[in-house]
Amino acid sequence: MHVHAHEKQGGDDRRLLGIALGITLSVVGLQVVGGLVAGSLALLADAAHMLTDATALGVALIAQSIARRPADDRRTFGYRRFEVFGAMINAVLAIALSGGIAVAAVGRLFFAAPSEVHGGTMIMFAVIGLAANVLTLWLLARAQRRSINVRGAYLEVLGDAIGSAVVILAAVVVLATGWDRADAAASLLIAAFILPRAWVLMREGLAVLTESAPQGMSVAEIRDHLRAAPGVVDVHDVHVWQLTRGAPVFSAHVVVDKDVLDRGGSAALLTSLQDCLADHFDVAHSTFQLEAVGHEDRDEAHC
Repeated sequence: MHVHAHEKQGGDDRRLLGIALGITLSVVGLQVVGGLVAGSLALLADAAHMLTDATALGVALIAQSIARRPADDRRTFGYRRFEVFGAMINAVLAIALSGGIAVAAVGRLFFAAPSEVHGGTMIMFAVIGLAANVLTLWLLARAQRRSINVRGAYLEVLGDAIGSAVVILAAVVVLATGWDRADAAASLLIAAFILPRAWVLMREGLAVLTESAPQGMSVAEIRDHLRAAPGVVDVHDVHVWQLTRGAPVFSAHVVVDKDVLDRGGSAALLTSLQDCLADHFDVAHSTFQLEAVGHEDRDEAHC
């Protein structure tokens, strides 16, 4: 049942990513046309960001398709970590984009001659972009909570929605005051919005790839919880990591009271420990090595 549920979730995620990709691509061309007609760097920056969104969604969709391939003797955990690779690509693209936008914005804001910007056209095309982003965010909201890959695409679209709102604000300033450089200032703000999100995504991806414990999960707390189980003397060699967002993996050596082993209680204890992790810490995949008292000293001697 767990496998079928995961496959269904993966299929739903791919469908949502496909719809989101179609929406995003349909708006990119309009934003480019709007930027050229309005003479707006902010609209072109928003279009470039949406194009990166489309790339992010495409990468996420490909990674999601690869991740659904079953495990084999070579990749025993399957291909789910490809989701993380997709997220890391998205983060790198976002950082590169923000740098390019910032350079262009600074050049127009401080060094270039003032250029005519049509605020009304800016507003019209920015509203179209904002509406598309809001719809895409709504589509991806649930899936991004369980997949780092979808979350990467979600954060891209969220940043672009903020960017569209900034473009609208800049257009209002242009119309109200005639200060055309508000367009370049808005572009600089869009670049500033991108960087922190890209860094958060990259940091999360690096945490997965370096097999760090999931954020918010305390190894000490898990160890203490397991030690409190009846029949457990000690817990050591604890390892917690993630295959991808929402897929924590746990392994540990558990020193067991000799009486539990003598009366054949190993199976019941093992089931109890696994249920404990699943219920209290949401860890569905756990591996325990049960050891008699004194065996841990033998492990240390061999190490």
